[in-house]
Amino acid sequence: MVSPRLVAKIEAEEPTLRLAVLIDADNAQAAVIEGLLAEIARFGEATVKRIYGDFTAPTSASWKKVLQKYAIKPVQQFAYTTGKNATDSTLIIDAMDLLYTRKFDGFCLITSDSDFTGLAMRLREEGLTVLGFGEKKTPEAFRNACHKFLFTEVLRPSATNEPTAQPQKAENDHPPPQSQSPAETAEVKQEFPKKFVLAALEQSSDDTGWAHLGTFGSYLTKLQPDFDSRIYGYKKLSDLVKAKTEIFITEERQAPGSTQKVLYLRAK
Repeated sequence: MVSPRLVAKIEAEEPTLRLAVLIDADNAQAAVIEGLLAEIARFGEATVKRIYGDFTAPTSASWKKVLQKYAIKPVQQFAYTTGKNATDSTLIIDAMDLLYTRKFDGFCLITSDSDFTGLAMRLREEGLTVLGFGEKKTPEAFRNACHKFLFTEVLRPSATNEPTAQPQKAENDHPPPQSQSPAETAEVKQEFPKKFVLAALEQSSDDTGWAHLGTFGSYLTKLQPDFDSRIYGYKKLSDLVKAKTEIFITEERQAPGSTQKVLYLRAK
């Protein structure tokens, strides 16, 4: 079940959670760090930022370039034995030490490794919010162990470009525009799960069939922690439901006691 604090954050405008950000350098890409930290800022304040890995290895060169810029504390972990991942153990031990300080509302685990599934479950048992960030290859077990899981592919700069900018690359080419899209953008695109979304809408709607967008979004996350409108080409959930006119009917209503309008939707 999604933490009430996370639901409150999704619907609120300002960050409310004190977060510990723990990065597995062996299973995360430095290219997404700017988008990653911006995404984390939507949920709360990154009070602690640590990254774990062997920074003497050539594979960690890309991380060494961004650690100082983003004030991320590196935790050096040498590979003592071939085939054994000492980085995972160090990250888990640190996470438990931070947990028992009782200073944090939640943890951000940046990894594509299923070995952290048990850690995510343990943190949830303590009533803390667990946000996971990883690539599409991340096993389903870890994704579902988090309150919310976000694919790092959508955080790459090329994945957030406006679609109108893509055809410029294909001006002198004859293949369809789809073949000209950046690799990262193509990698995250999925078939829209119409059946699942309509089932979630039915469960989150009132007796008249209408659902508040925030309630609908929260229910989607409860059922599928890795649901993200950006995977389907829309920056926000509101953009997605407004664009899918063949599936949804949308209506903006005046919020009680406010001049702001809120979005409601129902199945067409």
